[in-house]
Amino acid sequence: MKSMVDIDVVLDERYVDPKITIQTREKTEQVENIINAIETVSKRDFPVIPAYRDDRLEFISQRDIIRICTSGRKIIVQTENGSYTVKKTLVGVEEMLNPERFYRISQSEIVNMYKVKCLDISTVGTIGIEFDDGTKSWVARSRVKSIKERFCR
Repeated sequence: MKSMVDIDVVLDERYVDPKITIQTREKTEQVENIINAIETVSKRDFPVIPAYRDDRLEFISQRDIIRICTSGRKIIVQTENGSYTVKKTLVGVEEMLNPERFYRISQSEIVNMYKVKCLDISTVGTIGIEFDDGTKSWVARSRVKSIKERFCR
């Protein structure tokens, strides 16, 4: 039995996030250890967000988050499965997020750029955002220049 692991990396523009496939004859302890190591690194780099819905604490994967915004004095995490509240401040949540994936578009809203369907730049001085689930939002005027620099090159 070979103790080394054969690793192939295939670069494919269709995948925004890495996709890992393990090919093996049988599920062994070595395979389980590899899976656990990948999950541990992934969770450490991009921790889940603890959030509440109906008095239940749930842990939301950053991949599932569409946007995070304030509503009154509450911080709302919106996912395709519904909305949750968070007991942290918006800045506190922002510190947990992957900066490659999430971007603050206003003082009260952070969006997952991987969930953006399109940017509407037709209105002078602002940018409209439409998400994959059909919801819409607007970029604050003070953030328009940085959004254009980052995404409209």
